[in-house]
Amino acid sequence: MNDPAVTPPMQRSAALARNWWAVLLRGLLGIVFGIFALLQPAAVAAILALVFGIYLLVDGVFALTAAIRAATHHGRWAMLLLEGILDLIVGVLALAVPGAVVLGAVWVIAAWGVVTGGLMLAAAFRVHGSHGNWLLGLAGLVSVVWGVLLWFAPIAGALVLTIWLGAYALIFGVAMIAFAFRLRHAAQSI
Repeated sequence: MNDPAVTPPMQRSAALARNWWAVLLRGLLGIVFGIFALLQPAAVAAILALVFGIYLLVDGVFALTAAIRAATHHGRWAMLLLEGILDLIVGVLALAVPGAVVLGAVWVIAAWGVVTGGLMLAAAFRVHGSHGNWLLGLAGLVSVVWGVLLWFAPIAGALVLTIWLGAYALIFGVAMIAFAFRLRHAAQSI
């Protein structure tokens, strides 16, 4: 591979082709996760909340460590300390009550839908002329309705979001497997 005629992108492509099996495994894992998310959306939502809780605990420890180091070097430490404490509290809550984290995330998405939809509706009424402002209004209305539905049915919203994640993972996995087989074919010709 030290041939000057072989460019770095060609070298990367050859390396990717030789490691086609890693792409295949990534695709298979995507399909397994996708099937699991489609068959057990509530379990996947809870697992994601637990992983988020573990992340917050680790991040909180690092933030507290950074706060202590900053304080010993006479740096700014108060916000790091506050962040670390908040991370630890929310991390413990996420591990103790993962459903609350899932519902909280759905409610944040619901609030976002209502606020942005309301802003789009307001903008649609302020735009004059035939520039398709009714389409902006329709988009705003759909966002508000979606946000309200999520707000009043957060468990169903969480399950739907998890099902969408599962569908994405399945499509992603199939695409990666197809790509892996193309890479395998390319590797045989190298």
